[in-house]
Amino acid sequence: MTSFTYHRPSSVREALAALADPGSRPIGGGTDLLPRIDDGLVQLSRVVDVRDLPGASGVELRADRSARIGAGARLADIAAHDGLRAAFPVLTEAADAVGSPALRHMGTLGGNLGQRMRCWYFRRGVACFKNGGSSCAAYAGEHEYHGIIPGGTCHAVHPSDPAVALEVLDARVEVTRADGTSRLLSVSELYAGAASDPTGEMTIAAGELITAVELPPGAAGGAQHWEKVMQRGAWDFALVSCAAVRRTDGAVRMSLGGVGLGPWRIALSVEEDVASGGLDEDSIDALAERAMYDAEPLARNGYKVDIARAVLRRAMRALGVQE
Repeated sequence: MTSFTYHRPSSVREALAALADPGSRPIGGGTDLLPRIDDGLVQLSRVVDVRDLPGASGVELRADRSARIGAGARLADIAAHDGLRAAFPVLTEAADAVGSPALRHMGTLGGNLGQRMRCWYFRRGVACFKNGGSSCAAYAGEHEYHGIIPGGTCHAVHPSDPAVALEVLDARVEVTRADGTSRLLSVSELYAGAASDPTGEMTIAAGELITAVELPPGAAGGAQHWEKVMQRGAWDFALVSCAAVRRTDGAVRMSLGGVGLGPWRIALSVEEDVASGGLDEDSIDALAERAMYDAEPLARNGYKVDIARAVLRRAMRALGVQE
């Protein structure tokens, strides 16, 4: 294992100053970073512990029903939070679906959003597109669990469950810069171009840090649905997951996980037709079919398209769109 030093800053400014060093990496629960260090996939000189920064693990529920969740909040605490469960159940269910109880009690929200993909070629140090090569090793290799939505050279999928829920909740990810200023990114902006970027999956520059997630007031309440289909019954990554909401204003948002290098939002035209309501089973089948028109499965993962259609049909029924 590569040797490195450990730094525990007391302020965001101190943390960002430390992260400005190219050899530094932030660490929350360490459930992804430490195994990658152990496997020789990360070369670094220092880890910067960001869990105890002021407000890092706090959850703030506001009077207008918006919310702010610190990036250092543990997934188990998010899943068990009564206020979040009442207002944003799709998020608490997604957080509760992550890994094992041990991983949820260690893993943080920011770390979960920032973890690397679980492609076995990448994790074993094969010279793939994300690991110093020029092409995707999985494309003509073992890709049963890889993506079905074209996005670029890499065909891996992002493993975050909360990211899929945050996408349909129209969340904004707060990214703080080295100078102390911050910017807000939608989930789609956070992972934009992930499959075409050989260096990573997030649009975060060196020295920047995810500090919080903001949930808008309009996302609270309504009908919310979560489903995660796994190869095993529990403690596994998603083959396909689905988050869906029907907001109190009637708008519908649906997103899939396990299909690309970031949550995949269903086409707006499909969401609008779902929002119109009064759908019979034939209409639901047709909309689920249309939602997957853009899928391009590889030779051995076409079964994911069938799963995606099935979870979308169940999501539409859960949102109460039938006659």
